[in-house]
Amino acid sequence: MLISCPLRTSMATFKCIFLALFIVFSFFGGEAARNLLQLPNLPSVPNLPKPTLPPLPSMPTLPQPTLPAIQPSLPKPTLPPLPSLPTMPTMPAVPKLTLPPLPSMPTLPTVPKVTLPPLSSMPSIPTIPIPTTLPSIPFLSPPPATTKP
Repeated sequence: MLISCPLRTSMATFKCIFLALFIVFSFFGGEAARNLLQLPNLPSVPNLPKPTLPPLPSMPTLPQPTLPAIQPSLPKPTLPPLPSLPTMPTMPAVPKLTLPPLPSMPTLPTVPKVTLPPLSSMPSIPTIPIPTTLPSIPFLSPPPATTKP
């Protein structure tokens, strides 16, 4: 069985080989299952007695160590005081700028209101009658009966 793969990279070649092996092994798996189904029934396995194990010995109790009641006190470390931060020179005050006032907008002339004439009514759309029955087509309809029932 020959499988051709259009891809030319090494990963694609690996995928093609994997696909071919999968197909070949699926045929072998089907044959093995068919052979197993055709075998005669095997005798059942007899039940064997379960071995009993002796009980495990109990664990001896070990003496528990005792801790001294008074813990020695450790000296508390003292840290030197933190150095003070250098002071920054103060920034001189920035003078506030004053902007000149904006020029006033020129006034626009007033436009008289225009009234539109009323719209004329829409003309009515003519209705086209739609037939509700299909016309009979001579070569598709059955021939007329020659006898009356």
